[in-house]
Formats: sequence, structure tokens, C-alpha cells
Amino acid sequence: MTPGGAGVRRPDHPTRTTAPAHAPGITGVSAGTVLGPYLRTQAADFLRSLRLHRENTAPTDAGSRAADQAATALRRSSRRIGSALRTFRTALDPLWAEQLRTELTWLSGTLAREHAYADRLARLLEALHGLSGDPVLPAARTSGDSADKSRPVLGVGAARAGALLERQLTLARTRAHSAALQALGSARFHAVADAVALLASEVPLAPAATGPARELLGEPADRAEQRLLGAVAALPPDEAAEPYNEARDAPWHQARLLLRLHRYAHEVVHGAPDPVLAAPVHALDLHRDAAEAAGAAATAARTPRIAPATAYALGVLHADQRHEVEAARAVFRASWPYATTGAARP
Repeated sequence: MTPGGAGVRRPDHPTRTTAPAHAPGITGVSAGTVLGPYLRTQAADFLRSLRLHRENTAPTDAGSRAADQAATALRRSSRRIGSALRTFRTALDPLWAEQLRTELTWLSGTLAREHAYADRLARLLEALHGLSGDPVLPAARTSGDSADKSRPVLGVGAARAGALLERQLTLARTRAHSAALQALGSARFHAVADAVALLASEVPLAPAATGPARELLGEPADRAEQRLLGAVAALPPDEAAEPYNEARDAPWHQARLLLRLHRYAHEVVHGAPDPVLAAPVHALDLHRDAAEAAGAAATAARTPRIAPATAYALGVLHADQRHEVEAARAVFRASWPYATTGAARP
């Protein structure tokens, strides 16, 4: 890396508390010695979470808090296993790794939808509550009589907009809950659970896994990091920001996925996540949540035959969430611990 280029730590951020990928911790040991225990641990967590989910899931409603927590843990284990299978596939049986990774992606996505709809509704209702009591609207910053006239209109529309969003997103959540229960009872899921149960006892390693971990694990982890750094460097700069251009969201969502792969690869190689990435991870999660909430507000605004006041409130809500998208991007840039090229620096 050249000084000041992508991948160089910014001076206002702490240096890595763990050693680089080719550290002595994975020197002199085989890839299987490192990767095997990690995958077995994640598989055991998956099975434990599955048992708790079955014990606490209600068939007729959205389930209990314990069931929600178990589903979150189940998704977390699924993501970690799937990411390891993707990043370190050269150390594993390739056909088995690809098949299980695909199925875990399906499972994690299916379980995530119910939680996502619930969080989206809570976020939008909270934003509506704040906007209806805000004397200055984000979509039309005015003063005097015009602002005073806007407030009661938003107040009436906000209540109707909230009711509409609650109907739409509660229905979507109920359907997602039913789909998750159906998936967990399917033959497809039982095949996944059986595969993970086998993984908890024996990892299907490739013959090459007897080779050095610094090559078979360290080098793929480095490549995952370089893909992330390249994606972040290619993000549109601040001066090109277009708050209402949803097409600009895609590179940020891709950076979030690559950041996840990098974090999990770091866990495998070093035994723990890189602590300086916690803030950027949180910022990109907020970015995703705000973008999806804005999309839900826009979808609700396209509902046929809604009152003008309702449509107006939904438009203000959409604008508010798009500004939250921009705010999350600013937080990410400020917290990103590497110097980047092509992105504005704080």
C-alpha cells in the first residue's frame, strides 16, 4: 500500500489490536487446525439456537421475545458459517461447501424478514411521531404562517399514514412469520439442519487443508479485505450525494455485505472481530434500515385512493428517511478507519 492510499490506517483511528493476517498465530499450523474448530463451534451454536427457537415459537402469532432472540442467534450462526464456506472454500470440499452456503443464505434470509418488518414499522411510527410534533418539517423548511399551516395537515395525515403503514407492515410481518414456520418445518430445512449437525462433529475438509494456514486462510482473508477496501474507495463522494436517488444505495449495500465477509474472515484467522470496525458496521446497518424504511413509505404513498393529507405525510416521512440515509453515510465516512481514495474525508 502506498502512504495515504486505500487500506492505510487513518492517523485519527487506533491501529489494529491484533496482528495482520500472516501473523505468528497462524504460522506453523494447518488450515484445518484453525478452520475446523471455528466451524464446529458455529455449528454447535446453530443447533443450540434451533432448539431454543423450537421451544419458544408460537404457531399462531409472531412468537415470544425468546423466540425472536433464538431466531437472531440462528441467523448469526448461519451467516458466519456461510461466510466461512465462501471465503475459505479452497480448504473445504467445494461441492459440499457451495451447497450448504446456498441453503444457509436461504434460511437466514427467510428468518430475517419477520424481524425486518417489525423493526421497519417501529422505525417509521417513531419517525412519524417526531415529525408530527416538529415545528419545522425536513421536506419544507419554512417560517411564519406557512410552517404553522403545515403542522396540522401533517398531524391529521400522520395518524392516517401510521395506520396505513401499520396495516401493510403488520400483514407483511404475519406472512413472513408464517413463511418462516413453514420453512422450518420443510424437508429442505431438515436437510440443512442435518448437514449442520454433521458439521458440528466433522468438517469436510479438502486434502489441501493440511497445508499452512497462513496461505490457505491468511491469503483469502487478505483478498476479502482488499475487495472491501476497493468497494469503499469506489463509493460516490460526498459532493455527488443525491439524497432521493435510490439507485445510489446499491454500492453502499454491497460495501455492507463485503464488510461482513471481512469481519467474519478476521474472526476465523484471529479469533475475534476487529474492534475498530464496530462503528462502520453500525453505520451501514443504519443506512440499510433507513433506505428500506424510505422504500416502505414510498410504497405506502402509492396506495390507491388515499387522502391528500396522508400522501403528504408519507412524502415527508420518505424525505426524512432519505436524509437519515445521508446521515448514516456521513457517520460511516467519519468512522471508517482507513484512508480511502475517491471518497471525501472528514
